[in-house]
Amino acid sequence: MKTERVYLIGFMGSGKSTLGRWLAEAMEWSFIDLDHFIENKYHKTIPQIFEEYGEDGFREMEASCLKEVSAFEKVIVGAGGGTPCFFNNMDIMNDTGLSIYLQLTPQVIYDRLQTSKSKRPLIAGKAGDELLDFIAAKLSEREGFYKQAILSADAENWQVEDYISAIEKA
Repeated sequence: MKTERVYLIGFMGSGKSTLGRWLAEAMEWSFIDLDHFIENKYHKTIPQIFEEYGEDGFREMEASCLKEVSAFEKVIVGAGGGTPCFFNNMDIMNDTGLSIYLQLTPQVIYDRLQTSKSKRPLIAGKAGDELLDFIAAKLSEREGFYKQAILSADAENWQVEDYISAIEKA
């Protein structure tokens, strides 16, 4: 079976959106940032959805949107950091495409989030050691889901060409 869709998973700040855009351009595929897809479909920002519906409501919307994009072809999907951890989302991704875990250490994620301009509801108000501890704990909690990915990538050292090669071999 030829791969028609690739799902990039990993913690916030792992580079899913940036890498996804680069891969989509290099492969002449489309890129979908699942969070942006949700925002466009529901006409609300992710922080607004969290505030209005809570995390449970957001996760239900997310699962519904994941099912929707899992039918698209020639697409790179940048999943939200928590997407793999809810419902049967990992099964959907693994059954309909190639899932790639962008693996990074808590320190590298922390460093990247320090320079991030985007608003992230789960880390709002956290800084310094509190943020690093949160990242380490949440990453540990999610790692079992992330490791269900078909492929794990050293996101600190892999280049776009490494990902393309892995996708072509899948």
